[in-house]
Amino acid sequence: MAIAIGSAKAVLTNRLVRGGIMVGAALVIVFLLPRPDGVDPRGWRLLAIFVATILGLILQPLPMGAVVVLGIAVAALSRAVTAPVAFSAFANPVVWLIVVAFLLARATVLTGLGRRTAFLLVRGFGSSSLRLAYALAGADLLVAPFVPSDTARVGSIIFPVARSVAEGYGSHPGPTARRLGAYLMQSVYHVGCTTSAIFLTSMAANPLAAELAHKVAGVEITWLTWVLASAVPGAVSLGTLPWLIYRLSPPELRLTPEARRTAQEELRGLGPMTRGERKLIVILLAVIAGWVTQPWHRLHPAVVALGGLSLLLLTGVMRWDAVLEERRAWDAFIWFGGLIMLAEGLLSFGLIRKFADWFSTHLQGWNWLPALVAVIVAYTYVHYGFASMTAHISALYPAFLMLAMANGAPALVAALALAYFSNLNASLTHYGTGPAPILFGAGYVSQVTWWRVGFVVVLLQFVIWLALGLAWWRLLGLC
Repeated sequence: MAIAIGSAKAVLTNRLVRGGIMVGAALVIVFLLPRPDGVDPRGWRLLAIFVATILGLILQPLPMGAVVVLGIAVAALSRAVTAPVAFSAFANPVVWLIVVAFLLARATVLTGLGRRTAFLLVRGFGSSSLRLAYALAGADLLVAPFVPSDTARVGSIIFPVARSVAEGYGSHPGPTARRLGAYLMQSVYHVGCTTSAIFLTSMAANPLAAELAHKVAGVEITWLTWVLASAVPGAVSLGTLPWLIYRLSPPELRLTPEARRTAQEELRGLGPMTRGERKLIVILLAVIAGWVTQPWHRLHPAVVALGGLSLLLLTGVMRWDAVLEERRAWDAFIWFGGLIMLAEGLLSFGLIRKFADWFSTHLQGWNWLPALVAVIVAYTYVHYGFASMTAHISALYPAFLMLAMANGAPALVAALALAYFSNLNASLTHYGTGPAPILFGAGYVSQVTWWRVGFVVVLLQFVIWLALGLAWWRLLGLC
């Protein structure tokens, strides 16, 4: 009992300290930092609330949704924003797209389609540890367009398969970790960061980046534009990463002939494809087709996604109770909506533009290309201070996009490059995005190894996405 009470007190103290940091940061901005000339006092208060909210998303004294609710409440109570503005973002179609995308992800888990896809690829390509890593990468790529939660996709679908295969070969955390598990965990994670970048709908905050790009730069990033621009650098990344990690952190076991047998046993246990899985495949393909053809029919992607959810409900693939039970979707509805409101408020008060103008003074005289590279590199390494790709995008994407454009970078190229690296930067740490604590927490890889490999992976991504990628975007006529 005494131990439990002591533990509870320690948790409470830790939360109070983290909450105190949030409040302290806001107070420093409001009362100690000089407000720049021309900045509305309401905008300065909103900046303090925004900074405190972002710190809350990083430190998490409370769950993310609760932190953002507090931010909304304080913004309205302090009259930094009006009541209609405080609640405005919850009518934003991007927020609803994210909610429906989470629900589509739940459908793939409920029907077992995600696991079946992964095991089919392992059965076909799992004869060696390297081929096995590529098979898992292929599984991730196949489900990525319609599973926008990287945590759900990598953590709930791919990770259990990788762990079961590793354990099947006697690779467990500890002395046998390097036999196979350490390699698979790292490969799955870094590939997951890349697949999150390839599709507009493969990471929950990607639509937020697209929305901010539209508001800040006036460019429209459709599902098709996003995937066309990512196709070549994304393919090269996926083709290179398992091999690179194989060289950086090689498994002791090179051949894995039993992986196919394990996958076959799992598939036998799943049985034939169910009617629900077949219906889900048809509906998901229809949703993807709707997103691809958006330039022609002009329906918002959220409307297309809502149509797909309606079909899931009408065909019985998903029950309404399951919709209500998807807590992550409704949690995202709260904190995404709140973050969009706060970010739009900073834009409306001109604070982000002032930051970009100040930063741009250090890049004056640079050609737009090296300036863009410098902006992206800085934007990437700042992620060492973030535990969420969403928080990173919300806090810094608009400012860095303005900075790149102020130095002459084409708006669409800058918007896409920053959006892609909003995902790729998560490779740096073991806390950079949702799946990171899952795969790192499995205990196969030390923190030193994880950070060493992640640092090299990000260097490779710079080469691929900023050299080959820019050449590809020029060929597409984007710059």
